[in-house]
Amino acid sequence: MGNPLPRWPELRELTRHRTLAFLRQPEAVFWVFAFPMVLAAVLGFAFQGGERAPSVVGMLAGDPAWRAALEADELIEVEVYATREEADQRLRGGHVDLLALGDGERPDLRLDPVRAEAELARLRVLVAIGELAPLEIEKVEEKGSRYVDFLFPGLLGMNLMGTGLWAIGFAVADMRQRKVLKRLLVTPMRRASFLASFMLSRLLFLFGEVVLLTAFGVWVLDIPLRANLLVFGALCTLGAVGFAGLGLLAASRVKTIEGVSGMLNLVMMPMWLGSGVFFTYERFPEVIQPVLRALPLTALNDALRATMLDGAGFGGILPELTVLVIWTVLPFVVALKIFRWA
Repeated sequence: MGNPLPRWPELRELTRHRTLAFLRQPEAVFWVFAFPMVLAAVLGFAFQGGERAPSVVGMLAGDPAWRAALEADELIEVEVYATREEADQRLRGGHVDLLALGDGERPDLRLDPVRAEAELARLRVLVAIGELAPLEIEKVEEKGSRYVDFLFPGLLGMNLMGTGLWAIGFAVADMRQRKVLKRLLVTPMRRASFLASFMLSRLLFLFGEVVLLTAFGVWVLDIPLRANLLVFGALCTLGAVGFAGLGLLAASRVKTIEGVSGMLNLVMMPMWLGSGVFFTYERFPEVIQPVLRALPLTALNDALRATMLDGAGFGGILPELTVLVIWTVLPFVVALKIFRWA
C-alpha cells in the first residue's frame, strides 16, 4: 500500500487551482466575505441598544377601571378588539404579548408564560395597575455584557461553519457531477493531496474573512476583543479546518448538488438550533446539554466568547479545543477512507 500522505508539489498546484477557481466565482466570494458583514450589520444594529420596546396588550372594547392605567404607561401599547374571537386570533398569531380581559377591578390575563415577551408584559401590566411595585432598573451598557456582545462571537462561529461546509462540500459535489473527479482518478495524484488542497485553500481566505468581520464588530458595533491575538487566530484556524473536514466528509460520496445540499443542511441544522448562536444552549433540557456541548459549533462559540469577552488563554478553553481537535481529525480521516471519485 502506497504512502497516504500528500505530496507537496501536487498539493501546492491543487491548492493554487482551488484558490483561482474560488476567485472566479463572484457568488462564492459574496457568501464568504460580503454576506457575513451584512448579517452582522443587520443583527448587530438590531440588538445594539436603543429604547425599550413597549409590550403590546390586547383588550376588548369597553371602559374597565384599569384601562386608563394601561394606556397611561409608556411601556404598554394597548390594542382594542371588538370580539373575543378576534382578540384570541391576534394572540395566537403573536401580534400581541397578552390579553387583558374582564371588567372587574383588575384584568384577567391570558398569555403564554413560556414566551419571554408575554412574561414581561404581565409584569408591566401588574405595575401599571398598582398590583406590583415598580423596580429600579439599571441599564447594562458595559462592553462585554450586552446581548450584541454575546451575539457577535456566535455569528463569527456560524460564518466559519457555513463557509467551511458549503464552500468545500459544493465544490467537491460539483466536480463529481461534472465528471471531473473521474478524470482525476487516472492521474498519479494522491487522494490525500486532493482533499488536503481543499482545506488549505480554505485557510488562504480565512485571514481576510476573520479580519474583516472582527474589525467590523470591534469598530462599528463596539464589540470587545480582549483575546490574545495568537489564541484568537489559532482558534479561528482550528474551527475553519474542522468545518472544512466536515464539508469533505459530507460530500465524500454524494453525486449531485441537490444531494450535497440536503446533506449539508442535515449537518448544520442541529448546530444552528442548539449551538448557542442566538441564545444560550443552557435553555435546552439538561439531559441533552452534554450532546450539544460535543457539537463543534458549540465548542467554537463557547471558546470565541471566552477569548473575546473574557480574555481567556489556551488553558481557559482547553475542553473546547479538545472537542474541536477531535472534529478536525476524525472527519478528515473518515473522508480519506470513504471518498469516491465517481
